[in-house]
Amino acid sequence: MQGKIYVAVIGSSTPIPDEVREAAEKVGELLARNGAIIICGGRGGVMEAVCRGAKKANGVTVGILPGFTREEANRYIDIAIPTGIGFARNAINVLAADAVIAIHGGPGTLSEIGLALAYGKPVILLRGLGGASDFEADLGEYNRLTHEVKTPEEAVEKALKLAKQQ
Repeated sequence: MQGKIYVAVIGSSTPIPDEVREAAEKVGELLARNGAIIICGGRGGVMEAVCRGAKKANGVTVGILPGFTREEANRYIDIAIPTGIGFARNAINVLAADAVIAIHGGPGTLSEIGLALAYGKPVILLRGLGGASDFEADLGEYNRLTHEVKTPEEAVEKALKLAKQQ
C-alpha cells in the first residue's frame, strides 16, 4: 500500500457521547472516501466509531492493539496487530501515520498527542467535543504542528493536506 496516506485517529476507548461518535464516524468515512488508510488503537469508543465510518466507504482500517490477541479488536478492524505492550503501543500508532487526528480522548490520547509532536507529526485537534482534543497547552515550538478545527470535514481536509507534505 505504498503511496497511500496513513492517518491515525486517536481518542477515547471508553463509551462516548453521541456527538463524539457521529463526528468520529464522519471522519472515518471521509478519510476512506479519500483513499486514506486509518490507523487506530483498534478497540471501542472513538476507535470503533471511526472504523465503522470507514467501512461505510469501503476503507482500510488497522488496529494497533495493546494486548496479546486479535480478539480485542473491534469488528470494523481489517488488520489487527496485537502488541502486548499496553500504552507503549501509542508510539506505534503515531509513527505509522502521516498525520494524526485527535477526537475527544483521555490520558492515552494526550500521550499520543505528545508522542506525535515529539516525532514531528502534524496533529489535528477536533475541538468542541470535550476530552483531550480540547486540552489547552502552550507547546512552544510544537505549536506549529498543532492545528485546531471544528468539523470532521475540516479535520480530514487538514490531515490529508498535511500528510501529503510529510
